[in-house]
Amino acid sequence: MKQRLHKILAAAGIASLRKSEQMIVEGRIKVNGQTANLGDFADIETDDIVADGNQVSLEQKRYFLLNKPTGYVTTLSDPHGRPTVMELVNVRERIFPVGRLDTDTEGLLLLTNDGDFSQKMAHPSFEIEKTYLAELASALSDEGQGLLERGIMLDDGPTKPAKINIVSNRRRRIEITVHEGRNRIVRRMLESVESPIVRLRRISFGTVKLDDLPKRAVRELTGKEVADLMDLAIESKRIAKPHMPWKKPEEETRNDRRLAFKANRPTRRGGAGDRRATFDSGDSRRPTSKSKRGGGGGRRAGSSGGRRAAPRSGRR
Repeated sequence: MKQRLHKILAAAGIASLRKSEQMIVEGRIKVNGQTANLGDFADIETDDIVADGNQVSLEQKRYFLLNKPTGYVTTLSDPHGRPTVMELVNVRERIFPVGRLDTDTEGLLLLTNDGDFSQKMAHPSFEIEKTYLAELASALSDEGQGLLERGIMLDDGPTKPAKINIVSNRRRRIEITVHEGRNRIVRRMLESVESPIVRLRRISFGTVKLDDLPKRAVRELTGKEVADLMDLAIESKRIAKPHMPWKKPEEETRNDRRLAFKANRPTRRGGAGDRRATFDSGDSRRPTSKSKRGGGGGRRAGSSGGRRAAPRSGRR
């Protein structure tokens, strides 16, 4: 059965859906000897599909959990020669990490050759919760905890509310649960409330927990664990609010200030006999200008309290 080429690549464990699209755009995929284009269809059973010179064939789906130690990069390979998490997993299938953990962050990391599974676990729209155990250089204050639980502004936009569980009496050991995957977001959140992280370990991913798995150890997920994660992703997607991308406010330009002033300044209207200043602010006490012509404007010389002088009797 024909289907989109990037979906075939993801199902075969070549890469995630997004990465598979990128490989097609870069001209790294050939179908029946011809360079493929984005949007092409193919049939894995009848077409000859080659990715980076390697034959593409369907593999059995595999799902692994690794207790990642610090010092390892979460990539398939590193141009700087640093050790990668792939050196800790020895399986026949071509698997890849689900999401990322920083080099100096340890704990639960999922790996798979299922591109659809990886997409649902890593994409922020599915809002899969991840829980971290953090050891802090200074105690987390009540005020800082409140800020994190309400959401805090970072350089790249506001964060979603986090869940905080205080583990130690001195408030220097906490569990923090987030569902965003921005770069070093947990570290930046705690630094912003003046409680920088000394050690960070991911202890759960959705419904899967690290438990007592030794460091560097790998175990395969059970069928129930995989099904529960997929059900969680589908349910989270269903109830999630639409994601509105945050845009950094632009600095006000001189032209913006000029237009704002022009829109808010008072306008004058009226005829020759009565001129009044109308203000846009909506103030009911509008100042009126004194008319220099005709009556009703100012007082006449010699009058008292604005009253007209009585006429004199008799002739001069």
